[in-house]
Amino acid sequence: MDSKLNFNRPHVFYSCYIKLSREGEQFIPEHVFTYIESGKLLVNDGRAETVLQQGDFAFYVKNHLAKFTKIPSLESGEFKAVSVLLDTDTLKQFARNFGYTAKQAKHNGGVVTLESNPLYISYTKSLLAYLEKPEEHSDALLRLKVNEAILLLLETKPEMTDILFDFNEPGKIDLKAFMTRNFHFNVDLSRFAYLTGRSLSTFKRDFQKIFSTTPNKWLQQKRLDEAYFLISQKGRKPSDVYLEVGFENLSHFSFAFKKAFGITPSQLQP
Repeated sequence: MDSKLNFNRPHVFYSCYIKLSREGEQFIPEHVFTYIESGKLLVNDGRAETVLQQGDFAFYVKNHLAKFTKIPSLESGEFKAVSVLLDTDTLKQFARNFGYTAKQAKHNGGVVTLESNPLYISYTKSLLAYLEKPEEHSDALLRLKVNEAILLLLETKPEMTDILFDFNEPGKIDLKAFMTRNFHFNVDLSRFAYLTGRSLSTFKRDFQKIFSTTPNKWLQQKRLDEAYFLISQKGRKPSDVYLEVGFENLSHFSFAFKKAFGITPSQLQP
């Protein structure tokens, strides 16, 4: 996800990169319908890695953690993706207008791959005019394009009803299992609390009972231990590891690593 998106407005957006990028929010706050125009996208939601190639369509499921790696095309030298954010307010209004409700359990993964369809292709092409100067188009007009995307998904993949119109908050889940699986995602504690079905204060209290330490201390040590393993046992480079395990920048990672283990990450390399 692009970290500077305004989620308060109906949004049709265009991602373009000319170099490898792992930047961006690692939490999906709203559903997104996307098309990979050029390059390749790797999406890791903590359960599996999905590879999206040029020409692929996909749907990102809200309230999931995910890491996005954008890889430019060898031919064009660019990564390009066209996406439509399906905001909750629009989906709720759509559900009221047309009587849609979710009946089954929500999708467990963060990504739903979609088979290419002529309707998707035509729709994506129609978005280009909006992408040239999106600020010139009214919210009402953009909302129509969002509604069109919802209709396309329902027509081509009816089972999406149970994902699109599930407005329940995440329920309380096993905190230890969740954190052990997702510690490498670089998100605020409030995100972890929300996804485990807890208030921030309850999350911190439960965390202390389970791990006998604070969330911040546990996360840093867990990430450092994983980095130590990847560098010493897997021969990985520190510059490739720090983002993977959840650090924001290489300098902070190196400082914390040396403080914890007495040597720098580069000194540990085989």
